[in-house]
Amino acid sequence: MTPKGRKAMLLGSGELGKEVALELERLGVEVVACDKYHNAPAMQVAQRSYVFNMLDGDELRRHIVFERPDHIIPEIEAISTPTLVELEKEGYNVTPTAGAALLTMNREGIRRLAHEDLGIKTSNYRFASTREEFDAAVAEIGIPCVVKPIMSSSGHGQSTIRSIDQLDRAWKEAQEGGRAGAGRVIVEGFVDFNYEITLLTVRSVSGTVFCQPVGHIQIDGDYRYSWQPQPMSAKALESAKEIAKKVTDALGGYGIFGVELFIKDDEVIFSEVSPRPHDTGMVTMISQDMSEFALHVRALLGLPVPEIDFYGPSASRAIVIDGDTDCVEFDNLEGVLKEPGTQLRIFGKPEVHGHRRMGVILARAATVEEAREKAARAYDALKVIGAEKNTK
Repeated sequence: MTPKGRKAMLLGSGELGKEVALELERLGVEVVACDKYHNAPAMQVAQRSYVFNMLDGDELRRHIVFERPDHIIPEIEAISTPTLVELEKEGYNVTPTAGAALLTMNREGIRRLAHEDLGIKTSNYRFASTREEFDAAVAEIGIPCVVKPIMSSSGHGQSTIRSIDQLDRAWKEAQEGGRAGAGRVIVEGFVDFNYEITLLTVRSVSGTVFCQPVGHIQIDGDYRYSWQPQPMSAKALESAKEIAKKVTDALGGYGIFGVELFIKDDEVIFSEVSPRPHDTGMVTMISQDMSEFALHVRALLGLPVPEIDFYGPSASRAIVIDGDTDCVEFDNLEGVLKEPGTQLRIFGKPEVHGHRRMGVILARAATVEEAREKAARAYDALKVIGAEKNTK
């Protein structure tokens, strides 16, 4: 809040952005939060906030030029990334880089980089812009397959085709679920894997370091459970680190990257990467001395990350609510938090229409299994008034 102070602008102000904002403020950085709706979680803790369509390049430029932030921090996919590329050329600092944001917020860009440029193994894939191209892509990849908009998050627009009569539904969902509206989709072949992980990879002035691998379960592409560490062979972990470093080195810049990987025995297959904190990584708020959000902030500010102190086996359980209301109440918090090593975060999202992630339960224990069971017991104890608690 002074002429000499540092200022960061968050492009996206959900629950992940809120934690980033808090970590920035702990280091004395002024925070400006932006999103497409009022009272988003990060806006509740920021110094100032703006509501506008960040896919509108002119609007995005206008707000950035007015605020002149020292750091522009993309937190969602629905951003005019070509505008960020232009602004970076004019001297603005985009985390980790504008090029990384451009590539990773579009599934086509990052898939082509990983597979075609870096030679990393991925699932079979095809892209389609029209219904005719989509039908041809499904025929070529084969059924079953997965369909996703090239720009989406939290499972929006994603579906699985298991029979030929599901093509119409899958195309419709992909067109309605994209962050930028109707458009191009990716059709992916099924991958035979034992489990999937997020390898949180930190690039900073200290070099590249990795958090313990995060195992997770997603339902319809949306994260519901995560735990740390995911048990895996030394060979698979080493291969995962090599792939993560190769991809993040190609993207460049400082910050944390959520690298998603499929694991089959000792084989590692690349899926996606996010150049920012990852939803499955919320488990790090209880599992280590610096959460993924603290690590992201340290790195992007140019500060060292000499080591990460892992406390022990931990788990998270997303609180997903089903309903249509602007008045969700949470009750029996004393029951949720009665066991040692249990924490709760309520995000403060103003409303829910359909289903929405509204909070997270965190637990730590002697083993991953015990941590997951403890998080499940806490989730069962939570009572929701005004909507339904999703039990998947």
